[in-house]
Amino acid sequence: MKLKAQEVADLVGGVVDGDKESTITKLSKIESGDNKSLSFLGNPKYNEYIYKSEASIVIVNKDLELKKPVKPTLIRVEDPNIAFSLLLDHFNNQNISKKGIDPNSSMHKSVNYGENLFFGNFSVAEEGVAIGDNVKIQSQVYIGENVKIGNNCIIYPGVKIYRNTVIGNNCIIHSGTVIGSDGFGFNFDSKGNTLKVVHNGNVIIEDDVEIGSNCTIDRATLGSTIIKSGAKLDNLVQIAHNVVIGRNTCLAAQVGVAGSTIIGDNCLIGGQAGIAGHLKIGDRVQMQAKSGVLKNIKSDSVIMGYPAINYMDYNKSYVHFKNLPSVMKFIHKLMKKNVE
Repeated sequence: MKLKAQEVADLVGGVVDGDKESTITKLSKIESGDNKSLSFLGNPKYNEYIYKSEASIVIVNKDLELKKPVKPTLIRVEDPNIAFSLLLDHFNNQNISKKGIDPNSSMHKSVNYGENLFFGNFSVAEEGVAIGDNVKIQSQVYIGENVKIGNNCIIYPGVKIYRNTVIGNNCIIHSGTVIGSDGFGFNFDSKGNTLKVVHNGNVIIEDDVEIGSNCTIDRATLGSTIIKSGAKLDNLVQIAHNVVIGRNTCLAAQVGVAGSTIIGDNCLIGGQAGIAGHLKIGDRVQMQAKSGVLKNIKSDSVIMGYPAINYMDYNKSYVHFKNLPSVMKFIHKLMKKNVE
């Protein structure tokens, strides 16, 4: 995409200081810009870079005073960070504005889809699939039987969506994620051999959910695994069968949630936290990274450690744990003295 300085200024509500015909085709950091790029200066500690920048255009604060002439055309705005965010959004919208069905894709004749669909190279939609308006499905996506996808969703390359999954509006699913795979459930027969428990449920993802790359969300044994509206999952998150993730709850990378656990609304769960099965986690719970949760947690709790306990109690306990070697050395010295 090519933009002139005046077009950029119009997009961000700025004023051009320099050549209005300067042209850019990409965005870059101010340290590494070239004559085809636009950069921004949002932090005063980077001010010196503007004097050696090769960028064609730089967005700056309207009150920036130059110590000497600069090469780039400047666009002066109220807040460079907000202006650059607007440009990021503009470039992203251009990248996802494609529409049409790629001839190398495979779509069953029963598939029902809305307006402005983009269905990418080697993607597959099976029988009974329904897709809403303005949905962008990238290359090599598999969509199983009777899957429902709402409006304005973006599904990135390599996503696999198993049968009967329901996805709401305005959802984003990143590459490599698998939705609706079998839950991890086994029984033992009389000889001690493992017998697979068949999972006949599905996955429901409500509106405004974003799921990172390489996540796995298992379908329910019966009923549904549910990711409620506004929830955000980072990369490499595992959600087991029949789990419920509450509204606007955020899970950082490598979190694992075992089967049938219910997590409340507006929770914040740190990276690599592990949550055992059949638990109830209240609303607004904050779980620090690497926590291991083995029991129900009340709303508004802040927890840490393994097994996870109150955050402040953990910090107090850690002081003693950290001092344990010197304490034990002192005890051994006392014991030795008593023996003598």
